[in-house]
Amino acid sequence: VLTLASLLCIHASAEPIRVVVTGAAGQIAYSLLYSIAKGDVFGKDQPIILILLDIPPMLPVLEGVVMELQDCALPLLREVIPTDKVEVGFKDIDAAILVGSMPRKEGMERKDLLKANVAIFKTQGSALDKYAKKTVKVLVVGNPANTNCLIASKSAPSIPKENFSCLTRLDHNRASSQVAMRCGVSSDNVKNVIIWGNHSSTQYPDVHHAKVTVQGSEMGAYEVVKDDAWLRGDFISTVQLRGAAVIKARKLSSAMSAAKAICDHMRDIWFGTKEGEFISMGVYAAGNTYGIPEDLIYSFPIQIKNKTWKMVDGLPINDFSRAKMDATAAELVEERDTALDFLGQ
Repeated sequence: VLTLASLLCIHASAEPIRVVVTGAAGQIAYSLLYSIAKGDVFGKDQPIILILLDIPPMLPVLEGVVMELQDCALPLLREVIPTDKVEVGFKDIDAAILVGSMPRKEGMERKDLLKANVAIFKTQGSALDKYAKKTVKVLVVGNPANTNCLIASKSAPSIPKENFSCLTRLDHNRASSQVAMRCGVSSDNVKNVIIWGNHSSTQYPDVHHAKVTVQGSEMGAYEVVKDDAWLRGDFISTVQLRGAAVIKARKLSSAMSAAKAICDHMRDIWFGTKEGEFISMGVYAAGNTYGIPEDLIYSFPIQIKNKTWKMVDGLPINDFSRAKMDATAAELVEERDTALDFLGQ
């Protein structure tokens, strides 16, 4: 007979997983770490060892974050390890959330930004290759996320390409929320929006396959919204430019919503997506049925089961969508080629 005491022992004896967050002294991480440590992402009975990686000048700030995590008195949080060393940060990890990247400074060319980030993600990819578990799930958040993810993956040849993904869930959530508000329903009544392509202003938020539940009956988003001009115009640009709008208003980038999207993304990798639903994430494009160049990290509609994702195939694509999907792919090809030049230097 299982007594309460023995159940508690079982709870206590689950092996902790090791999770690293980079850019751990930054503001996205500050919104993210509590949710991870509390059990919102990897499960309510999964103990965690949290490794916080950042650059040397941020170590004093990191100490403050460690104090706060300790002060939350979270039962699942077994250990917090602050570090500026990749060999400590990536040792035997189960999940890596790569938030840290070189931010774009005023007057900086996009090319300079790419060059700086290629160096960072080459280092982190190599460290993953050398120190992490081969089963590690890697989520790249730092921008330009798709290309950074590709560079990390190419720098970690012994880790399966499928284990790398980049965050487009924030865009996905933004799109769902815009449709929900327009239809006067809560966001859980909207499903299967798609973000195609790059996590940039060329991304294509697509609701041709989305469903909205109104008063108990499920219908296509176009049917419910009844405003094609909005769906093909302002809706798309609102989602594409939302990050810039938040910065303009807050004078800081979107951290709370980014952290929430990271949690959604990792939780879905760990526990799977709901039956009949798909989400958006940037994944390796090899073998896709949508005519997207193969050697890219591109955002597709994805379903996940047993920690393994698959693309949703065979969705009909009209001419409007095709043009937008190709435009964002072209931007990614250009980014990739520039980044690979730097990688080869």
